[in-house]
Amino acid sequence: MSEQKTMLDLVLLVDDDDTTNYLNKRLLTELQVAKEIAVLKNGREALDYLEKACGSEESPEFKRPDLIFLDIKMPVMDGFTFLDAYQQRGLDAAGHVIILMLTSSASFYDLQKLKNYDKVRKHYSKALTKYDVKEIMQDFFQNK
Repeated sequence: MSEQKTMLDLVLLVDDDDTTNYLNKRLLTELQVAKEIAVLKNGREALDYLEKACGSEESPEFKRPDLIFLDIKMPVMDGFTFLDAYQQRGLDAAGHVIILMLTSSASFYDLQKLKNYDKVRKHYSKALTKYDVKEIMQDFFQNK
């Protein structure tokens, strides 16, 4: 019996860095992680998207993501401000969406601050590696 590969419906890459988005999207596509991978450039774009996908304005053309990779430092709205708004608005109150932080500078302060957010499961350094992706799929989506 062959092992059935888990494929997610949608992964959101929320990062203002084009190179990181390109590398991560290419790796996730190569590893066949998701049917769709969407790139959003900052927390405000992600919040607007999620309000349509998970919020009271739920819209059929906006799918609820299975996984969000969220950068900490972005213009317009950074990762922490996004997480505050995400919690305040009760988006994904049922906890269906896995949020993982991506950072290029894991300062002690940022890592300590991440502990305040129950929705954030783990943080990874940019850019993702094959090992990271395999670990993520194993740890969070084995039973999907």
